[in-house]
Parts: sequence; structure tokens; C-alpha cells
Amino acid sequence: MTLIETNNLKKIFSTEDIETTAVNNVNLKIEQGEFVAIMGPSGCGKSSLLNIIGLLDNPSDGQYIFDGNDVSGFKEMQRTKLRKGHIGFVFQSFNLIDELSVYENVELPLVYLRMKASERKKRVKEVLDRMKISHRENHFPQQLSGGQQQRVAIARAIVVNPKLILADEPTGNLDSKNGHEVMKLLAELNKEGATIVMVTHSDRDAGFAHRVINLFDGHIITEKR
Repeated sequence: MTLIETNNLKKIFSTEDIETTAVNNVNLKIEQGEFVAIMGPSGCGKSSLLNIIGLLDNPSDGQYIFDGNDVSGFKEMQRTKLRKGHIGFVFQSFNLIDELSVYENVELPLVYLRMKASERKKRVKEVLDRMKISHRENHFPQQLSGGQQQRVAIARAIVVNPKLILADEPTGNLDSKNGHEVMKLLAELNKEGATIVMVTHSDRDAGFAHRVINLFDGHIITEKR
């Protein structure tokens, strides 16, 4: 089943003097359960494409179909509702809230979904155990190592049982050992059925994917399985 489909997708950024095409006529299909890596030089459009796929932004032109629904022109409120319920994000910078404990950071997406407290507690405990970080649930992000922070970020991403996990340079702030452990965790989630789209500069990380898409100047120039 196709989870993501784009048709002649474009993203154009304009200022008074300059118009930049960040994503240029991208045609892409990603099946449910796939692990896809997006690579390319800085400024090639990777993050702009990921933002559209993650419903953080709308395309300037073309069509984006997510889970059978054309979401190309969704209003912000519509995108937010769909994003919160179906998409999990893992960022290079972890994006944890310093003032919240590990438990509270992971629980937050469920609070936004207005889930009952008893169900929230059950889900948070499950994913913290899964990420082997439950012993740190009362600690704050600044008390954790980089590898531990990324485990918390992955726990937060999967706690809503998302249809899609988007990872933007997930090992970029980690040493080699912790980076490899994070990639193994993502690969395990994929084997269990999670669809993952990852932006990376790392050939090693891309080796975990089923398919590698290379972008240049907003175009897909190669695809490799």
C-alpha cells in the first residue's frame, strides 16, 4: 500500500529580489513499511521535501497524497491535526523540552491528543522500556547523554503509534557508537512495520534503508535499492 505519493511537487521560496526553487518537480512513491533515505549536498532540498512530507509545510505547486488523502492545500489546522496523530519526528538536535522530565517529554504528544491519563501512562511506560531509558524517566534532558536524549526523542516519536517516522540527521550529534545504536533502533522499528523517511549525509546510516534517493538542486537525480 502506498503511504506517500508526490506528483510534480514544487516548493518555491521568494523574497523581493530572489526566487529559489527548493523542490523541483519531485515524483515519489513510498510504500507502507519502507525505509527510505534521502541524501544530497547541503541546500539540495532535502529538508524542504521532508517538511512537506511531514505536513510542516505545503507545496507551492504539485500534489502530495498522504495515506490516500490529497493534503496539498491543507490549512495549518488540518495539517497539525493529521501530523499529531500520524507522524513522529526525530531530529538531529533532539528537540526535547528542557523544563520537562523524560517522562513528560514522551507523554506530551498524547496530551495534545487528549488521551486519558491511564492510557498515557501505559503507553509512555511501554516505549520507555522499549528504548531502555525507563530508569531515567524522572531526569531532565540536560542530565542525559546525547545517546540517551535521542532514545527519548525516538520514544516520543513512536508513542502515538505513527504511520510515519521522519528522521532528520538522527545521528548528527552523536558519536559513532551511539549513532550506530540509534540506527539499529530505527531498523528494528522498521522491521516491525514502521515506515521511515530519513534525511542523512551518512553513507553508513543510509545503508540501513531499503532505498536511497539522491537530490540535487531540488531534483531527484538517482534512486538506488
